[in-house]
Amino acid sequence: MQIVWFKRDLRIFDNEAFTRACDKGLILPLYIFEEELWQQTSMSIKHYRFLEESLNDLNNNLEKLGQSLIIEKGNCIDIFKKYKDKFRVKTVWSHQETWNNFARIRNAKLSNWFVSNNIIWLEVPQNGVIRNLKTRDGWAKKWNIRMNNSLFSPIKKLKKISKKKYKIPSCKELGLKEERINNFIIGGREEGLKLLNTFLYYSGKNYCLEMSSPISAINSCSKLSSHISFGNLSIKEIYQAANKRILELKSNSFKDNKSWIRSIKSFTKRLHWHCHFIQKLEDDPKIEFNNMHKLFDGMREENFNEKYFIAWKNGLTGYPFLDACMRALRANGWINFRMRAMLMSFASYHLWLHWKKCAEYLATLFIDFEPGIHYSQSQMQSGTTGINSIRIYNPIKQGKDHDPDGVFIRKWVPELSGIESDNIHTPWLLNFYLKNYPLPIVDEKKARNDAAKKIFLVRNKKKFQDLSKNIYFKHGSRKSKLKNTNKNKNKTFNKQQLRLF
Repeated sequence: MQIVWFKRDLRIFDNEAFTRACDKGLILPLYIFEEELWQQTSMSIKHYRFLEESLNDLNNNLEKLGQSLIIEKGNCIDIFKKYKDKFRVKTVWSHQETWNNFARIRNAKLSNWFVSNNIIWLEVPQNGVIRNLKTRDGWAKKWNIRMNNSLFSPIKKLKKISKKKYKIPSCKELGLKEERINNFIIGGREEGLKLLNTFLYYSGKNYCLEMSSPISAINSCSKLSSHISFGNLSIKEIYQAANKRILELKSNSFKDNKSWIRSIKSFTKRLHWHCHFIQKLEDDPKIEFNNMHKLFDGMREENFNEKYFIAWKNGLTGYPFLDACMRALRANGWINFRMRAMLMSFASYHLWLHWKKCAEYLATLFIDFEPGIHYSQSQMQSGTTGINSIRIYNPIKQGKDHDPDGVFIRKWVPELSGIESDNIHTPWLLNFYLKNYPLPIVDEKKARNDAAKKIFLVRNKKKFQDLSKNIYFKHGSRKSKLKNTNKNKNKTFNKQQLRLF
């Protein structure tokens, strides 16, 4: 008997583990709710709701084949022991998992247990992340090969092995606090396929132009990230569907084709980046906890301001556009990438908060939380990678650029609904006091300049470049060369970055 252990691959189409296991013989499809996993500080009810919807969809598809999804709650070793004794399980199939530290430790323990109990654990890739990678040289070529491999189709019938009734444990059973969740993004493969089709054929034409504003991004972005994170759709099938659409567009001569092709190509690049960032965590699991560049150790640890943190996470910093973005994220569980970067940048630079605690909080809000991307990006937006440019986002400038009339602000910060567009981004400059909205928590320009000075004080140290070269060799994209920060004088580099963002 074989078990197919579903984790972050909640689909039967293009699921190599599922298809290959079915080809070998009888299978039991299993999903395990681990209480300890759900008690991690990065997990939340938002993830649970999306997972619940996705599992329901997966179960419906499995039932059509003849066997319900088996749901268990508890410790993985205890669960597998029960099924080993009951069904004489000899093989367990799953996808290769690059997730958080809890999953990594659990997998190591489980691997030892499987070996000691003569159970073969077969883990297969489900994206472009490569196990035991020696060098990033040639990684992009390997990614392209994987993305163009044939898709796996499921068998048409399963033999019913278990009569266990499909039932998902409640959020209360997992120790999660119940809260009202918007239906902004709905889980399940069926919903994911609808989003993919809508993006490729209807809404994605202006993706390149409209992805940066939270107003236009809602319609122009694919919003597939959560479905990718939970494995409702595979990266490979999305990539191939996008390329198929590009070929269709090239075969026609409609006037909008160039915009469409440019946008879909940009979208496929982000599928590549998705795996690129997860590869960082696969190669170095410590980036979930530690600064990638060691010279930044101790820079923010002793200066964590809890008052600032509370104001930031509640959307009460006194900067309207920033607060609107945080409130929208809290409500919907999604916001576009540039706004995510701005939220993290403001916390790390203007408020000088350590990225770790801020990253954990944002993880609970992002339905599409993907540790490899999340912690890499958190460090990038905090300036601790040592191999990326310093980007300090000015929330006033971002607001004027992406919400010039204050439409987004008025929606999410109703305290400012009566303020005219000319003053909506800087209401503190008005001659009257706003009773229900705070003054700016820090002076934007001073906080930005102070942060830049502190960061470049570290970047200009003699050892900085040598350590950065090692980080680049391990994690850097081979499409761009490592910048020599020693060639940039402190003041010049600061002005360049602060002017851009």
